[in-house]
Amino acid sequence: MRTKNTIETQNIVSLLSSTGYSVAVAMSIELKLSRSNRIYRPSEPLEGKIITKFSSPISHHGIRLTVSGSVNSQVRGGSAGVIESLYGVVRPISIVNKSAEVKSSGKIGSGTTEIPFSIILRKPGEDNLERFYETFHGANISIQYLVTVDILRGYLHKSLSATMEVIVESDKADLFELPVSPEMVIFYITQDTQRHPLLPELKSGGFRVTGKMSTQCSLLDPISGELMVEASAVPIHSIDIHLLRVESILVGEKIVTETSLIQTTQIADGDVCRGMTLPIYEILPRLLTCPTVLAGPFSIEFKVSIVISFQSELSKLHPKSDPRTPRLWLAMETLPLELLRTR
Repeated sequence: MRTKNTIETQNIVSLLSSTGYSVAVAMSIELKLSRSNRIYRPSEPLEGKIITKFSSPISHHGIRLTVSGSVNSQVRGGSAGVIESLYGVVRPISIVNKSAEVKSSGKIGSGTTEIPFSIILRKPGEDNLERFYETFHGANISIQYLVTVDILRGYLHKSLSATMEVIVESDKADLFELPVSPEMVIFYITQDTQRHPLLPELKSGGFRVTGKMSTQCSLLDPISGELMVEASAVPIHSIDIHLLRVESILVGEKIVTETSLIQTTQIADGDVCRGMTLPIYEILPRLLTCPTVLAGPFSIEFKVSIVISFQSELSKLHPKSDPRTPRLWLAMETLPLELLRTR
């Protein structure tokens, strides 16, 4: 049954259209992938639905799906030690750029419409100029894959578009076999291993912290290891594990490298018992890490830093200091970390 309000609304729309006025039509378009986690491998079909919601039918000149992937780099003037003109020097590296027609010219009805799609990033035997690096969001390097849908509507109307990021991981054929026993590196931290000035009481009284940690790690597993405070003349305030990324970019003939902090995991809070084994267990964040990459134009590497903070009145004056910066009340040891995508 049609209500009076509905009839009046339709009459107004008809009147405005007949007198040359444009009438706003409510419309929206979105992408919905077949996997909620949005994780796909290059050889797998990227499937999903294009969902449109229109208040009235529209005509279109085709529906096109595009998948693009690239390595984007930025160089900060301060990091490079040069003027900001370097910003425009680093060009994106294209990994993939594919388009497919989902539908030819036609009409889309009013209400909600679901249009399925399927596209493969890399078909078997297909040549690619660049390898499919895994998705990564860093401080200066970003590896990103985007899927975009465009509903073309001709010259008189603006195309309707929607974009969503897809998380790409290595193909199963490119994965490494997990070592039976991950490589463990033994480390020790004393006043003699520090290359920066220490508090006089630390230098004279001394301290010794020993342990071991895996320096080759699967992205699916945590960073594991253990440490022990054997002796310390000054009470310990905390022990933390810092996960660091090292991003290097080739700019002209110069390599610009910057180290940044990803996350911090506290191992101990307060003055721990001497001779007690403390476990090291740090889960890797997905988008902020990826397999170690050593490419020509860029590289992405990782490090783990064990930082021991000693109780000191001086440290209270710098509560927000950078944990990567050596301080009088800090002792640290940094180890290289190779990350792998394993079967």
